[in-house]
Amino acid sequence: MQIENSKNKMATSLLLSPQPLAFSKFSVPTKNVAVSSQRATRFVAKAKNNDENKDDKGFTPFSFVTDNPSSRSAIQLPESPAEDGNVGQMLYRIEDKGKDYGSYVKSGKLRWFVRETGSPESRRGTVVFLHGAPTQSYSYRVVMSQMSDAGFHCFAPDWIGFGFSDKPQPGYGFDYTEEEFHEELDKLLDVLEVKSPFFLVVQGFLVGSYGLTWALKNPDKISKLSILNTPLTVSSPIPGLFQKLRIPLFGEFTSQNAVMAERFIEAGSAYVLKLEKADVYRLPYLASSGPGFALLEAARKINFRDISSQIADGFSSGRWDKPVLIAWGMADKYLPQSIAEEFRKQNPNSVELKLIEGAGHMPQEDWPEKVVDALRMFF
Repeated sequence: MQIENSKNKMATSLLLSPQPLAFSKFSVPTKNVAVSSQRATRFVAKAKNNDENKDDKGFTPFSFVTDNPSSRSAIQLPESPAEDGNVGQMLYRIEDKGKDYGSYVKSGKLRWFVRETGSPESRRGTVVFLHGAPTQSYSYRVVMSQMSDAGFHCFAPDWIGFGFSDKPQPGYGFDYTEEEFHEELDKLLDVLEVKSPFFLVVQGFLVGSYGLTWALKNPDKISKLSILNTPLTVSSPIPGLFQKLRIPLFGEFTSQNAVMAERFIEAGSAYVLKLEKADVYRLPYLASSGPGFALLEAARKINFRDISSQIADGFSSGRWDKPVLIAWGMADKYLPQSIAEEFRKQNPNSVELKLIEGAGHMPQEDWPEKVVDALRMFF
């Protein structure tokens, strides 16, 4: 069981250099860091006292104070700041991490990073795993490994603009719209020679939702569908991150936070990411501004309510008859369990609900073994 050992106990700490560094990629002089350290101590003490009087510890993506232990331990400068803390050193430490089972695949003009386990001859069929924003296919690595051991052939791509896949500049061949994501996914499946019908697993916001609207357009290509925590009804809440990304200027600043992805993951879970995992989710946002601006563009193009309405209507009784498994992390802090229950009521003959105790918004990361058990029984 690969569940994290420590609970996500929110603590407040000052990022002395990483966020400015993530934007500018220049080192902070050592003497300035020493002075900042003294000021930081006073600031953190004051911030801690203020936070004790607040019940709302909401997601603050570009704050200079982080309450995420994985971010703090990975980025905060040590006692000898000259030894660590600049972006170049951080990238060198983690640049080869996180590419488990993966390789680059050219599809049309774009290059995807795709993880693969098992083989085309796997006896139980092919499973395609689609992640949500602002994360990447890395979240499925354990599930994929165990599913291939159980006889499945597995693919998990990083969506264009995310993870290690290409991040084209908007207006130059890719504009991060739902239609374009669908078109490029079609091309990729052809290149990968994924034969229909196959099993599809979808999780998460934005591009996760696009995975479900793709399924609604291509029901004949899918044998069975499994949905992990994903907005499924018009009552599904929209996390603060996506709301902030849509605000002019505010969104541009938010999108360039190097620890945005890991903080989003931890804020939706009951657990703290281990440092080696946080490194991988952080890496694309440290390496360039591309992932942040891709996320920004996609978040501004989507109509969350309209997409959720399409999903709710499209999978309702009389419109969808393929088997659907909802494997739902009960500790999701973004999407309550009632979303999954409401969705199932709309099509009880086709939709099965499996609640995963102890898992949050990304059950494949929080408790992959339980996800694998549910998928093996369903597929």
